[in-house]
Amino acid sequence: MQRGKEHEMRPGTPEHKELFCRIFIQTHARYEPESLDWPVLGEKDLELLRALPIWDTLWQVERNAGVMVTDFGRRQKDPLIREALEVQGYEEDRHGRLIGEMVARYDLPAKSHEPDVLPTEQAFIDFGCGECIDSFIGFGVFKLARDAGFLPDSLFSIFSRVLSEEARHITFFVNWLAYEHAQRPLLAKPAHFLSAARGYYHGVRNVVNNGRLAASGSAPSLPGGDVFEGLTVTRVLGACLTENDRLMAAFDSRLLRPKLMPRIGRVALAFARLLERSSPRDERVDVKQTEEEDGRAGTESRAGEDLQHSVRP
Repeated sequence: MQRGKEHEMRPGTPEHKELFCRIFIQTHARYEPESLDWPVLGEKDLELLRALPIWDTLWQVERNAGVMVTDFGRRQKDPLIREALEVQGYEEDRHGRLIGEMVARYDLPAKSHEPDVLPTEQAFIDFGCGECIDSFIGFGVFKLARDAGFLPDSLFSIFSRVLSEEARHITFFVNWLAYEHAQRPLLAKPAHFLSAARGYYHGVRNVVNNGRLAASGSAPSLPGGDVFEGLTVTRVLGACLTENDRLMAAFDSRLLRPKLMPRIGRVALAFARLLERSSPRDERVDVKQTEEEDGRAGTESRAGEDLQHSVRP
């Protein structure tokens, strides 16, 4: 759901800073990874989980982020922004500990080393831009995998916490970025804009490189991967947009939302549907049925779960 211009709060004002920082701090959820209700998995699910080629990277990224964001936050002069960034740093570190708990509990093939990322502003911008891109894609992939029964729903319930927090992180990030840009002197604004452009460039490049790896056949095949048989570009993009809209709708309407990936996604979805309509009917999915499925999915709620992760102030 897109918010109207009449609801926007002008970035750079004290009221804007108070809003995006206070909401972020007050919606912090308290839990520890080891105390979560981890399910006992059968051999088939363990085999599938261990075959996913993501654990090394995911674990290291979250560990790096925890240290980098926390240290970057401690360097901030503004006490409210410093407090908000320290909360995010704690949550990023907790994501790393959650992955570590999974690695130990399910004997996943993953290793990580001590974080070595410098806590600079550019490092935080690069990370935040990458999160905006990865989260948009992750929202859709998570929905498709959960709907397909790729793994037990009890495990997806645990990771829904992470997705809710990622939605909070990227919303905080785009508001922080807009606030900082507004605070810059006029002559310093182009350099700040280029810093963000660099962050999005690196994020898109990582996604493209990963896509090429998958398309080349170098990525390992997964046991049970047939649950995604018949998956189309329109369904993937539709799921990304539906879940992004659902998660973003939970936030105060005065806050900025990440816009780049949803805009790219909508253009790509329109183009993909155009290609499907121009293909022979027996070689394409029923677009109308796909749209109806996406519409129904957009109105569903995870009972209890969404209430727990609601971020309305």
